[in-house]
Amino acid sequence: MAEKISVNDGILNVPDDAIIPFIEGDGIGADITPPSLKVLDAALAKAYNGAKKITWLEVPAGEKAERETGEFLPDSTLEAFRDYVVGIKGPLMTPVGKGMRSLNVQLRQKLDLFTCLRPVRWFEGVPSPVKHPEKVNMHIFRENTEDIYAGIEFMSGTPEADKIKKFLMDEMGVTQIRFPESSSIGIKPVSEEGSKRLIRAAIRHAIKHQLPSVTLVHKGNIMKFTEGAFMRWGYEVALEDEFAGQTFSWMQYQDIAAEQGKDAANSAMASAKAAGKVIVKDVIADAFLQETLLHPEEYSVIATLNLNGDYVSDQLAATVGGIGISPGANINYNSGYAIFEATHGTAPAIIGTGKANPTSLILSGAMLLEYLDYTEAANLIYAAIEKAVSKGYVTADLHSQMEGATLRSTEQFAQDLIDNL
Repeated sequence: MAEKISVNDGILNVPDDAIIPFIEGDGIGADITPPSLKVLDAALAKAYNGAKKITWLEVPAGEKAERETGEFLPDSTLEAFRDYVVGIKGPLMTPVGKGMRSLNVQLRQKLDLFTCLRPVRWFEGVPSPVKHPEKVNMHIFRENTEDIYAGIEFMSGTPEADKIKKFLMDEMGVTQIRFPESSSIGIKPVSEEGSKRLIRAAIRHAIKHQLPSVTLVHKGNIMKFTEGAFMRWGYEVALEDEFAGQTFSWMQYQDIAAEQGKDAANSAMASAKAAGKVIVKDVIADAFLQETLLHPEEYSVIATLNLNGDYVSDQLAATVGGIGISPGANINYNSGYAIFEATHGTAPAIIGTGKANPTSLILSGAMLLEYLDYTEAANLIYAAIEKAVSKGYVTADLHSQMEGATLRSTEQFAQDLIDNL
Protein backbone atom coordinates (compact mmCIF):
# COMPACT_ATOMS: atom_id res chain seq x y z
CA MET A 1 0.00 0.00 0.00
CA ALA A 2 1.26 3.47 -0.90
CA GLU A 3 2.52 5.52 2.06
CA LYS A 4 3.87 8.96 2.82
CA ILE A 5 7.55 9.73 3.22
CA SER A 6 8.35 10.84 6.76
CA VAL A 7 11.28 12.86 8.12
CA ASN A 8 13.18 12.56 11.38
CA ASP A 9 15.85 15.23 12.02
CA GLY A 10 16.18 15.87 8.31
CA ILE A 11 16.58 12.14 7.49
CA LEU A 12 14.03 10.69 5.09
CA ASN A 13 12.15 7.49 5.84
CA VAL A 14 11.10 6.27 2.39
CA PRO A 15 8.49 3.49 2.12
CA ASP A 16 8.79 0.96 -0.69
CA ASP A 17 5.71 2.51 -2.34
CA ALA A 18 6.10 6.25 -1.72
CA ILE A 19 3.41 8.80 -2.57
CA ILE A 20 5.00 11.68 -4.51
CA PRO A 21 2.95 14.76 -5.50
CA PHE A 22 3.57 16.31 -8.90
CA ILE A 23 2.54 19.48 -10.73
CA GLU A 24 1.99 18.86 -14.42
CA GLY A 25 2.98 22.45 -15.31
CA ASP A 26 1.87 25.07 -17.80
CA GLY A 27 2.50 25.12 -21.55
CA ILE A 28 4.53 22.07 -22.54
CA GLY A 29 4.10 20.69 -19.04
CA ALA A 30 1.26 18.53 -20.32
CA ASP A 31 3.56 17.27 -23.10
CA ILE A 32 6.61 16.37 -21.01
CA THR A 33 5.30 15.39 -17.57
CA PRO A 34 3.34 12.16 -18.32
CA PRO A 35 6.13 10.56 -20.43
CA SER A 36 8.76 11.66 -17.90
CA LEU A 37 6.94 9.92 -15.06
CA LYS A 38 6.70 6.80 -17.22
CA VAL A 39 10.50 6.80 -17.59
CA LEU A 40 10.95 7.09 -13.81
CA ASP A 41 8.50 4.24 -13.23
CA ALA A 42 10.28 2.04 -15.76
CA ALA A 43 13.69 2.74 -14.20
CA LEU A 44 12.39 1.79 -10.74
CA ALA A 45 10.84 -1.39 -12.10
CA LYS A 46 14.06 -2.37 -13.87
CA ALA A 47 16.33 -1.56 -10.93
CA TYR A 48 14.27 -3.15 -8.16
CA ASN A 49 11.99 -5.65 -9.94
CA GLY A 50 8.87 -4.19 -8.38
CA ALA A 51 10.25 -4.04 -4.83
CA LYS A 52 10.30 -0.24 -4.88
CA LYS A 53 7.93 2.09 -6.70
CA ILE A 54 6.28 5.50 -6.61
CA THR A 55 2.58 6.35 -6.54
CA TRP A 56 2.17 9.72 -8.26
CA LEU A 57 -0.35 12.22 -6.89
CA GLU A 58 -1.22 15.18 -9.10
CA VAL A 59 -1.69 18.53 -7.32
CA PRO A 60 -2.80 21.73 -9.10
CA ALA A 61 -0.74 24.87 -9.72
CA GLY A 62 -0.47 27.45 -12.49
CA GLU A 63 -3.05 28.00 -15.20
CA LYS A 64 -4.63 24.59 -14.70
CA ALA A 65 -5.16 25.35 -11.00
CA GLU A 66 -6.55 28.80 -11.78
CA ARG A 67 -9.15 27.24 -14.08
CA GLU A 68 -10.10 24.61 -11.51
CA THR A 69 -9.89 26.56 -8.23
CA GLY A 70 -9.60 30.26 -9.11
CA GLU A 71 -6.08 30.34 -7.59
CA PHE A 72 -2.68 29.88 -9.25
CA LEU A 73 -1.18 28.27 -6.15
CA PRO A 74 -3.88 26.78 -3.90
CA ASP A 75 -3.14 26.26 -0.22
CA SER A 76 -3.95 22.58 -0.71
CA THR A 77 -0.98 22.24 -3.08
CA LEU A 78 1.42 23.76 -0.57
CA GLU A 79 0.02 21.49 2.12
CA ALA A 80 0.50 18.46 -0.14
CA PHE A 81 4.20 19.24 -0.59
CA ARG A 82 4.56 19.69 3.17
CA ASP A 83 2.63 16.52 3.91
CA TYR A 84 4.39 14.29 1.38
CA VAL A 85 7.83 15.97 1.81
CA VAL A 86 9.20 15.34 -1.70
CA GLY A 87 7.65 16.37 -5.04
CA ILE A 88 8.32 17.19 -8.68
CA LYS A 89 6.95 19.84 -11.04
CA GLY A 90 6.83 20.83 -14.67
CA PRO A 91 7.41 24.42 -15.84
CA LEU A 92 5.10 27.15 -14.54
CA MET A 93 4.21 30.39 -16.32
CA THR A 94 5.08 33.79 -14.80
CA PRO A 95 4.08 37.10 -16.47
CA VAL A 96 6.99 39.51 -17.03
CA GLY A 97 6.82 42.96 -15.44
CA LYS A 98 3.27 42.69 -14.11
CA GLY A 99 0.68 40.46 -12.48
CA MET A 100 1.32 37.63 -10.06
CA ARG A 101 4.67 36.87 -8.51
CA SER A 102 6.58 33.84 -9.74
CA LEU A 103 4.96 30.61 -8.56
CA ASN A 104 8.39 29.00 -8.53
CA VAL A 105 9.67 31.67 -6.13
CA GLN A 106 6.56 31.35 -3.97
CA LEU A 107 7.04 27.60 -3.61
CA ARG A 108 10.69 28.05 -2.67
CA GLN A 109 9.99 30.75 -0.11
CA LYS A 110 6.87 29.29 1.49
CA LEU A 111 8.49 25.88 1.92
CA ASP A 112 11.87 27.49 2.78
CA LEU A 113 13.62 25.49 0.06
CA PHE A 114 16.85 27.39 0.58
CA THR A 115 19.02 25.49 -1.91
CA CYS A 116 18.52 25.45 -5.65
CA LEU A 117 20.78 22.59 -6.74
CA ARG A 118 21.71 22.49 -10.42
CA PRO A 119 24.17 19.77 -11.47
CA VAL A 120 25.74 20.51 -14.85
CA ARG A 121 27.31 17.68 -16.86
CA TRP A 122 27.76 16.83 -20.52
CA PHE A 123 26.32 13.79 -22.27
CA GLU A 124 28.56 12.59 -25.07
CA GLY A 125 27.19 13.56 -28.46
CA VAL A 126 25.20 16.60 -27.30
CA PRO A 127 26.17 19.66 -29.39
CA SER A 128 27.99 22.34 -27.40
CA PRO A 129 29.31 25.84 -28.19
CA VAL A 130 32.55 25.17 -26.26
CA LYS A 131 35.56 23.10 -27.33
CA HIS A 132 35.70 20.80 -24.33
CA PRO A 133 32.26 20.31 -22.77
CA GLU A 134 33.53 17.05 -21.27
CA LYS A 135 35.48 19.18 -18.78
CA VAL A 136 32.27 20.67 -17.37
CA ASN A 137 31.15 18.86 -14.22
CA MET A 138 29.75 21.30 -11.68
CA HIS A 139 27.19 21.33 -8.89
CA ILE A 140 25.62 24.75 -8.36
CA PHE A 141 24.24 25.58 -4.91
CA ARG A 142 22.19 28.74 -5.42
CA GLU A 143 20.71 30.43 -2.34
CA ASN A 144 16.98 30.35 -2.98
CA THR A 145 15.18 32.62 -0.50
CA GLU A 146 17.07 35.91 -0.12
CA ASP A 147 18.85 38.52 -2.28
CA ILE A 148 16.91 40.52 -4.88
CA TYR A 149 14.57 37.56 -5.40
CA ALA A 150 13.11 38.04 -1.92
CA GLY A 151 10.60 40.24 -3.76
CA ILE A 152 10.94 43.38 -1.63
CA GLU A 153 10.43 46.03 -4.30
CA PHE A 154 8.16 48.97 -4.92
CA MET A 155 7.11 50.62 -8.17
CA SER A 156 8.04 54.22 -8.86
CA GLY A 157 5.15 56.60 -8.11
CA THR A 158 3.62 54.46 -5.36
CA PRO A 159 3.34 55.78 -1.78
CA GLU A 160 5.54 52.91 -0.58
CA ALA A 161 8.38 53.77 -2.97
CA ASP A 162 8.13 57.46 -2.09
CA LYS A 163 8.21 56.66 1.64
CA ILE A 164 11.33 54.51 1.33
CA LYS A 165 13.13 57.08 -0.85
CA LYS A 166 12.25 59.86 1.57
CA PHE A 167 13.60 57.81 4.49
CA LEU A 168 16.80 56.96 2.63
CA MET A 169 17.50 60.52 1.55
CA ASP A 170 16.24 62.46 4.58
CA GLU A 171 17.07 60.08 7.44
CA MET A 172 20.02 58.07 6.10
CA GLY A 173 21.70 60.76 4.01
CA VAL A 174 21.67 58.66 0.84
CA THR A 175 22.71 60.67 -2.22
CA GLN A 176 23.28 57.90 -4.76
CA ILE A 177 19.72 57.71 -6.11
CA ARG A 178 20.36 59.45 -9.41
CA PHE A 179 16.74 60.09 -10.43
CA PRO A 180 14.65 59.85 -7.24
CA GLU A 181 11.38 61.03 -8.78
CA SER A 182 11.23 58.15 -11.26
CA SER A 183 13.17 55.42 -9.43
CA SER A 184 11.59 52.15 -8.38
CA ILE A 185 13.17 50.66 -5.26
CA GLY A 186 14.27 47.14 -4.37
CA ILE A 187 15.83 45.73 -1.19
CA LYS A 188 18.60 43.09 -1.16
CA PRO A 189 18.58 41.09 2.09
CA VAL A 190 21.53 38.76 2.68
CA SER A 191 21.69 37.14 6.11
CA GLU A 192 24.41 35.25 7.97
CA GLU A 193 22.01 32.39 8.71
CA GLY A 194 20.78 32.12 5.13
CA SER A 195 24.28 32.28 3.68
CA LYS A 196 25.83 29.81 6.08
CA ARG A 197 23.19 27.11 5.74
CA LEU A 198 23.57 27.22 1.95
CA ILE A 199 27.36 27.09 2.04
CA ARG A 200 27.31 24.39 4.72
CA ALA A 201 25.14 22.24 2.43
CA ALA A 202 27.56 22.84 -0.47
CA ILE A 203 30.59 21.74 1.58
CA ARG A 204 28.78 18.67 2.88
CA HIS A 205 27.89 17.76 -0.72
CA ALA A 206 31.52 18.10 -1.80
CA ILE A 207 32.73 15.91 1.07
CA LYS A 208 30.03 13.27 0.56
CA HIS A 209 30.70 12.96 -3.17
CA GLN A 210 34.50 13.37 -2.91
CA LEU A 211 34.52 16.51 -5.03
CA PRO A 212 37.68 18.64 -4.98
CA SER A 213 36.51 22.19 -4.30
CA VAL A 214 33.78 24.62 -3.27
CA THR A 215 33.90 28.05 -4.92
CA LEU A 216 32.09 31.01 -3.37
CA VAL A 217 30.89 33.17 -6.28
CA HIS A 218 30.04 36.77 -5.36
CA LYS A 219 30.29 40.48 -6.20
CA GLY A 220 31.78 41.45 -2.86
CA ASN A 221 34.14 43.89 -4.53
CA ILE A 222 31.12 46.14 -5.19
CA MET A 223 28.44 45.03 -2.71
CA LYS A 224 30.72 44.72 0.28
CA PHE A 225 28.14 44.32 3.05
CA THR A 226 25.88 41.81 1.29
CA GLU A 227 27.86 39.72 -1.20
CA GLY A 228 31.14 40.50 0.53
CA ALA A 229 29.62 39.25 3.78
CA PHE A 230 28.43 36.10 1.98
CA MET A 231 32.05 35.39 1.08
CA ARG A 232 33.33 36.01 4.61
CA TRP A 233 30.61 33.87 6.17
CA GLY A 234 31.52 31.12 3.71
CA TYR A 235 35.09 31.03 4.93
CA GLU A 236 33.82 30.95 8.51
CA VAL A 237 31.74 27.87 7.67
CA ALA A 238 34.82 26.16 6.21
CA LEU A 239 36.50 26.52 9.62
CA GLU A 240 33.60 25.07 11.61
CA ASP A 241 34.29 22.05 13.82
CA GLU A 242 32.13 19.86 11.58
CA PHE A 243 34.66 20.28 8.76
CA ALA A 244 37.85 20.09 10.83
CA GLY A 245 40.50 18.23 8.86
CA GLN A 246 38.26 18.02 5.77
CA THR A 247 38.68 21.48 4.21
CA PHE A 248 41.44 23.94 3.37
CA SER A 249 40.44 27.47 2.43
CA TRP A 250 41.97 30.25 0.40
CA MET A 251 41.74 32.37 3.55
CA GLN A 252 43.97 29.88 5.38
CA TYR A 253 46.36 29.97 2.43
CA GLN A 254 46.59 33.76 2.69
CA ASP A 255 47.18 33.63 6.44
CA ILE A 256 50.04 31.14 6.01
CA ALA A 257 51.51 33.24 3.19
CA ALA A 258 51.45 36.36 5.37
CA GLU A 259 53.08 34.63 8.35
CA GLN A 260 55.44 32.10 6.75
CA GLY A 261 55.76 33.11 3.12
CA LYS A 262 54.27 31.99 -0.17
CA ASP A 263 56.35 28.80 -0.42
CA ALA A 264 54.92 27.57 2.88
CA ALA A 265 51.39 28.46 1.74
CA ASN A 266 51.86 26.61 -1.56
CA SER A 267 53.17 23.60 0.32
CA ALA A 268 50.15 23.66 2.63
CA MET A 269 47.78 23.85 -0.34
CA ALA A 270 49.54 20.96 -2.10
CA SER A 271 49.37 18.86 1.07
CA ALA A 272 45.66 19.61 1.46
CA LYS A 273 44.92 18.54 -2.11
CA ALA A 274 47.00 15.38 -1.72
CA ALA A 275 45.08 14.52 1.44
CA GLY A 276 41.77 14.87 -0.43
CA LYS A 277 40.62 17.92 1.50
CA VAL A 278 37.94 20.12 -0.08
CA ILE A 279 39.50 23.40 -1.21
CA VAL A 280 37.24 26.36 -0.39
CA LYS A 281 37.95 29.42 -2.56
CA ASP A 282 36.15 32.44 -3.97
CA VAL A 283 35.79 34.19 -7.33
CA ILE A 284 34.16 37.45 -8.40
CA ALA A 285 30.99 36.61 -10.35
CA ASP A 286 31.89 38.24 -13.66
CA ALA A 287 35.36 36.67 -13.63
CA PHE A 288 33.75 33.32 -12.83
CA LEU A 289 31.57 33.51 -15.95
CA GLN A 290 34.71 33.96 -18.02
CA GLU A 291 36.83 31.40 -16.21
CA THR A 292 34.23 28.64 -16.48
CA LEU A 293 34.37 28.98 -20.26
CA LEU A 294 38.18 28.97 -20.35
CA HIS A 295 39.04 26.58 -17.50
CA PRO A 296 35.89 24.69 -16.41
CA GLU A 297 37.91 21.82 -14.96
CA GLU A 298 39.04 24.09 -12.10
CA TYR A 299 35.52 24.33 -10.64
CA SER A 300 33.39 21.66 -9.00
CA VAL A 301 30.84 22.73 -6.36
CA ILE A 302 29.62 26.33 -6.61
CA ALA A 303 27.97 28.24 -3.75
CA THR A 304 26.43 31.57 -4.67
CA LEU A 305 23.64 34.04 -4.05
CA ASN A 306 20.23 34.01 -5.70
CA LEU A 307 20.68 36.37 -8.65
CA ASN A 308 24.23 35.25 -9.44
CA GLY A 309 23.02 31.67 -9.29
CA ASP A 310 20.33 32.34 -11.87
CA TYR A 311 22.88 33.71 -14.34
CA VAL A 312 25.52 31.10 -13.59
CA SER A 313 23.12 28.15 -13.90
CA ASP A 314 21.91 29.09 -17.37
CA GLN A 315 25.37 30.02 -18.66
CA LEU A 316 26.83 26.70 -17.56
CA ALA A 317 23.80 24.82 -18.89
CA ALA A 318 24.49 26.36 -22.31
CA THR A 319 27.97 24.83 -22.34
CA VAL A 320 26.53 21.31 -22.15
CA GLY A 321 23.56 21.70 -24.49
CA GLY A 322 21.14 24.15 -22.88
CA ILE A 323 18.49 24.26 -20.18
CA GLY A 324 16.33 21.81 -22.14
CA ILE A 325 18.56 19.03 -20.81
CA SER A 326 19.49 20.58 -17.44
CA PRO A 327 17.91 19.33 -14.20
CA GLY A 328 17.21 21.20 -10.99
CA ALA A 329 16.05 20.74 -7.42
CA ASN A 330 14.90 23.00 -4.59
CA ILE A 331 15.85 21.50 -1.23
CA ASN A 332 15.79 22.29 2.47
CA TYR A 333 18.47 19.98 3.83
CA ASN A 334 17.31 20.62 7.41
CA SER A 335 13.60 19.83 7.05
CA GLY A 336 14.02 17.33 4.20
CA TYR A 337 11.49 19.13 1.97
CA ALA A 338 12.41 19.02 -1.71
CA ILE A 339 10.80 19.83 -5.05
CA PHE A 340 12.50 18.72 -8.26
CA GLU A 341 11.72 20.66 -11.42
CA ALA A 342 12.17 21.25 -15.12
CA THR A 343 14.50 24.23 -15.36
CA HIS A 344 13.16 25.65 -18.63
CA GLY A 345 10.08 27.71 -19.46
CA THR A 346 6.62 26.80 -20.69
CA ALA A 347 7.45 27.19 -24.45
CA PRO A 348 3.90 28.06 -25.60
CA ALA A 349 4.96 28.11 -29.28
CA ILE A 350 5.49 24.33 -29.35
CA ILE A 351 2.62 23.09 -27.15
CA GLY A 352 1.20 19.86 -28.55
CA THR A 353 3.68 19.65 -31.44
CA GLY A 354 5.78 16.81 -30.05
CA LYS A 355 8.87 19.03 -30.21
CA ALA A 356 9.33 19.50 -26.47
CA ASN A 357 12.41 17.89 -24.94
CA PRO A 358 11.51 16.05 -21.70
CA THR A 359 15.14 15.51 -20.66
CA SER A 360 15.29 18.33 -18.11
CA LEU A 361 12.33 16.90 -16.21
CA ILE A 362 13.54 13.31 -16.60
CA LEU A 363 16.96 14.24 -15.22
CA SER A 364 15.30 16.14 -12.38
CA GLY A 365 13.38 12.95 -11.70
CA ALA A 366 16.67 11.05 -11.61
CA MET A 367 17.85 13.57 -8.99
CA LEU A 368 14.65 12.84 -7.06
CA LEU A 369 15.46 9.13 -7.17
CA GLU A 370 18.97 9.83 -5.86
CA TYR A 371 17.47 11.94 -3.07
CA LEU A 372 15.35 8.93 -2.08
CA ASP A 373 18.56 6.83 -2.19
CA TYR A 374 17.37 4.97 -5.29
CA THR A 375 20.75 5.43 -6.94
CA GLU A 376 20.58 2.31 -9.08
CA ALA A 377 17.43 3.54 -10.84
CA ALA A 378 18.91 7.01 -11.35
CA ASN A 379 22.06 5.55 -12.91
CA LEU A 380 19.94 3.53 -15.34
CA ILE A 381 18.33 6.79 -16.52
CA TYR A 382 21.69 8.51 -17.02
CA ALA A 383 22.94 5.56 -19.05
CA ALA A 384 19.73 5.44 -21.11
CA ILE A 385 20.04 9.14 -22.03
CA GLU A 386 23.72 8.71 -22.92
CA LYS A 387 22.83 5.78 -25.19
CA ALA A 388 19.98 7.61 -26.95
CA VAL A 389 22.04 10.72 -27.64
CA SER A 390 25.10 8.78 -28.78
CA LYS A 391 22.87 6.99 -31.33
CA GLY A 392 21.52 10.36 -32.50
CA TYR A 393 17.97 9.76 -31.26
CA VAL A 394 16.99 13.25 -30.11
CA THR A 395 14.12 15.74 -29.99
CA ALA A 396 13.77 18.78 -32.25
CA ASP A 397 15.93 21.19 -30.23
CA LEU A 398 19.02 18.97 -30.57
CA HIS A 399 18.13 17.46 -33.94
CA SER A 400 18.53 20.86 -35.62
CA GLN A 401 22.13 21.00 -34.40
CA MET A 402 23.25 17.43 -35.12
CA GLU A 403 24.17 15.97 -38.51
CA GLY A 404 22.71 12.55 -39.23
CA ALA A 405 20.49 12.54 -36.15
CA THR A 406 17.08 10.85 -36.02
CA LEU A 407 14.22 13.16 -35.06
CA ARG A 408 12.11 11.83 -32.21
CA SER A 409 8.93 13.28 -30.74
CA THR A 410 8.58 13.87 -27.02
CA GLU A 411 6.77 10.57 -26.54
CA GLN A 412 9.11 8.66 -28.84
CA PHE A 413 12.20 9.92 -27.02
CA ALA A 414 10.78 8.89 -23.66
CA GLN A 415 10.01 5.45 -25.09
CA ASP A 416 13.57 5.24 -26.46
CA LEU A 417 14.85 5.76 -22.92
CA ILE A 418 12.54 3.06 -21.56
CA ASP A 419 13.77 0.68 -24.26
CA ASN A 420 17.39 1.57 -23.41
CA LEU A 421 16.88 0.66 -19.77
